[in-house]
Amino acid sequence: MEKLFLYNTLTREKQEFKPIKKDKIGLYTCGPTVYNFAHIGNLRTYLFEDILKRVLSYNGYKVKHVMNITDVGHLTGDMDMGEDKLEVGARKEGKPAQAIAEFYTQAFKKDLELLNIKQDDIIWLKATETIKEQIEMVKILEAKGYTYKTSDGVYFDTAKFKDYTKLSHQNLDALREGARVEKNKEKRNPTDFALWKFSNVPAQCPFLPGEKAGQKRQQEWDSPWGIGFPGWHLECSVMSALGLGDQLDIHCGGIDHINVHHTNEIAQSESATDRPFFNYWLHGAFLNIAGGKKMAKSEDNFLTLENAFIKKGIDPLVFRFAALQTHYRKPMEYSREIMLNAERGLKHLVNQIKGLNNGSGSKTNNHKPAIKFKSEFTKAINDDLNMPRAMAVVQELLKSDFSAEEKMAAVLDFDLILGLNLDRTGGNNELPDEVRELGDAREKARKEKRFEESDQLRDKIENKGYIVEDTKDGQKIFKK
Repeated sequence: MEKLFLYNTLTREKQEFKPIKKDKIGLYTCGPTVYNFAHIGNLRTYLFEDILKRVLSYNGYKVKHVMNITDVGHLTGDMDMGEDKLEVGARKEGKPAQAIAEFYTQAFKKDLELLNIKQDDIIWLKATETIKEQIEMVKILEAKGYTYKTSDGVYFDTAKFKDYTKLSHQNLDALREGARVEKNKEKRNPTDFALWKFSNVPAQCPFLPGEKAGQKRQQEWDSPWGIGFPGWHLECSVMSALGLGDQLDIHCGGIDHINVHHTNEIAQSESATDRPFFNYWLHGAFLNIAGGKKMAKSEDNFLTLENAFIKKGIDPLVFRFAALQTHYRKPMEYSREIMLNAERGLKHLVNQIKGLNNGSGSKTNNHKPAIKFKSEFTKAINDDLNMPRAMAVVQELLKSDFSAEEKMAAVLDFDLILGLNLDRTGGNNELPDEVRELGDAREKARKEKRFEESDQLRDKIENKGYIVEDTKDGQKIFKK
């Protein structure tokens, strides 16, 4: 197996991946703030993280994957200003904050399903369900002298953490200059951040333009410092450690998290535990709309899977296919023309797979071709998830003179990474209703251990001109 190399934001170089424990990996991916639908720029990050998890599994690692649901504490403004996005969403829609959170959580999970992003093995943790543990971390930081109290909350003193910029590599003087318009005059340093925010701020507090003095929140908890809610950064530190323990191998997110969110996670976590937080930090680049402008909810220019693909009759997997054409660390462009080209590209690939079912290609009696292309494919994906190169290997395979059987076996193996459902797209999706129904019945019989009935159903399927294969990923049916 080729060695796996990943670009580590922490060291600013591509490094050979070495897990903390042999064959086991702890992976944490920053999840959604569930006050609105995810836009396709957000989803591009989750696609790259899905590819990463698939590559880790392909390399034989057992992955423990934790993803958070931010359902409290993410404010509308930078520098810990503004209102909680869930509170704003609740007032806007006239619903309880937790009802808003649940609705958009389910919408997010549906988007993952449509993009074939693996989620059945994800450990989901909600911020509102880990309040006790978050308060405990603030207590630890307070006891160690890292905190101070202001009129609107408890803050982390970043001046007391000497390696504050080791992830962002920013110049602290530049950060201070960039924060010169900071309205919170009580903060000791512009980079200090809230660990716990108070619900009822005093009337003279001028730096919360979105909140009214004494305004009642829907979500608030008692604490040793006063009634309030946790800071956004605190939540991820607690949930990642809670879910993974000491198996802190890889932490992922978008590049917009580097300078503040992930930097603050490291500062508070390492201050609390006196040990390194995560060893590898991977970040995905933005999705830009035509003209190079970042897609963002704050810009009101965001597109969802629903309005960009589904309502237009485009398979959401077209977006996954498009994302595979650009390396995750490079900006990806979105335009109607680009997506139409991706749709044509995916259809072409599907047609190539369909052609394999017709048995095209010369016949051979060995598997050397598959071994050759598997080596090239693995080399590509293990080179910091080089999916454009991996896709090129797929085309080289399909254009080769090797047998259809060998091509099909290799393609289905590669699709464990690509996630384009090429087994179903090229085969099962085109099955006659009668054959599909027989296949579903056989799957049910197998799960219920009615093996004699399962064998009878297999015979019926094969008598209709189809091949049934049982793989580790389930039943596959192809035209003979």
